Amino acid sequence: MSFDITPLLDGWHYRPGEISVRKFTTKEGIEKIQLRVDLGLLQMSAQGRPDGKRPCGHESLLQHHQARLEKYKLEHDSSDEGFVLRAEDCSKLLQELIQYHHRYICLFQLRDFEGVIRDTNRNLQVFEFVADYAASEELAWSIQQFGPQLLMMMTRARGSLALEKKDIPAAIEAVFQGIDSIRQFYRDFSKNEAAEQSGEIQSLENWVKELQDKAASSEPRRDLSPREKLENAINDAVQREDYESAARFRDTLRNLNTSSDT
Repeated sequence: MSFDITPLLDGWHYRPGEISVRKFTTKEGIEKIQLRVDLGLLQMSAQGRPDGKRPCGHESLLQHHQARLEKYKLEHDSSDEGFVLRAEDCSKLLQELIQYHHRYICLFQLRDFEGVIRDTNRNLQVFEFVADYAASEELAWSIQQFGPQLLMMMTRARGSLALEKKDIPAAIEAVFQGIDSIRQFYRDFSKNEAAEQSGEIQSLENWVKELQDKAASSEPRRDLSPREKLENAINDAVQREDYESAARFRDTLRNLNTSSDT
């Protein structure tokens, strides 16, 4: 068996800075995702934990710690007081979170938006879990700091799903909700100044403007009323400095207003 992957890489055109992803199914019928990087490629499972492992028999390390918590509660009269995630626990949870991060970036490129929402929601559960049980706020923040980027990707996936259904208003609403959620994140951590410099917020604000412009251009145009046509004619004549025509249009508009009043 050859361990050299050069032929595989040579057959996959790659440009630095671009996200190049593909999905395939193994002989065993398992879906895999490959991400091309400058030094080779990353391969991950499309379902379950991205590296295919089952920590302590669970689908993920998060589920393992959630099971630990439930066992702890059974042993302490339903109380979670004293249950703690140590530095080592948080470090391993962060490593797992990054695996899911890589996958939802790939899924977005593959336009599997439901998969993106699934994985970002899963990582949000990690944020909530460490917020409740990390041994210190510093340990919790080491994971939670990735919140804005995650919320942006979740928002883009939700907006893109709406666009696939040609529902631009729903996409716009999804983006506004995403912007609000990122701002709320910064408020929760008393980082209001960071919100004003957030690249994630700026990116979503630019996108929502594009969507609003698209919505405006797709609205059916109604016929102008005689009054609106005259008002436009007056403005055009003034811009051309054709004041004689503008005066005639004003007289016609005045007569139209007079007749409509009688």
